[in-house]
Amino acid sequence: MTVFPEGTRVNRVLAFAAHPDDIDFGAAGTLAKWCAQGAEVSYCIMTDGGAGGFDPGDRDGVTALRSSEQRAAADIVCAGEIHFLGEKDGFLAANHEVVGRVVELIRQVRPDVVLAMHPERNWLRIQASHPDHLACGEIVTRAVYPAVENPFAYPELAARGLEAFKVPWLWFYGAPRERENHAVDITAELDRKLAAIRVHASQHPDLEGMDRSVRGFLQENAQRHSLPAGTSAEVFHVVGVNTPATIAGF
Repeated sequence: MTVFPEGTRVNRVLAFAAHPDDIDFGAAGTLAKWCAQGAEVSYCIMTDGGAGGFDPGDRDGVTALRSSEQRAAADIVCAGEIHFLGEKDGFLAANHEVVGRVVELIRQVRPDVVLAMHPERNWLRIQASHPDHLACGEIVTRAVYPAVENPFAYPELAARGLEAFKVPWLWFYGAPRERENHAVDITAELDRKLAAIRVHASQHPDLEGMDRSVRGFLQENAQRHSLPAGTSAEVFHVVGVNTPATIAGF
């Protein structure tokens, strides 16, 4: 059952991922829909992506290649700015330094929706739970509550004019099925989502097989959430952080 009221206006979104291509697999359709509705969408990629790919011969060029792929994929979705934190791929950790950088970014953007990877392991499909994915979710969760909205957390940010900000909504993608509580029909955005994923060709030696698998996952999502036959959906664990239904401090 969804907790995100139908008709809620989304004006600004900040989407976090551990690696280039994570956002496109998890949420590109929803982000494309929001962009088409006039929302400002920006990305934050936490690691440098340097452990990805399959070519052993040009490891030094992997980070630049994956960054350029992510920029091209974001253009397909019509997303705007991309922030690259540059943490080492495979070593992302929820420490106060990285949390502070995320707090800083959220206070700068001041989004209606913060989107992130889920911090809980998915035992039905362990590949969705790369340690960097889990760390991404944990870092963003720690940042969103309480640090972003606590005026006494990271006081150096407030001293620079980055005042505390209450995030209304936190959306997780890649959630374990038992956590899913919201599905977005992305049938109209399906081609754009798949095109964004294909841009990350350095990570997918069988693009046609990848395409078939993603289509199947999205159709299964729609069926599982009782959407009309033939539709495709992205699914999320939506958490209301500061909404009319929440009480501060509880």
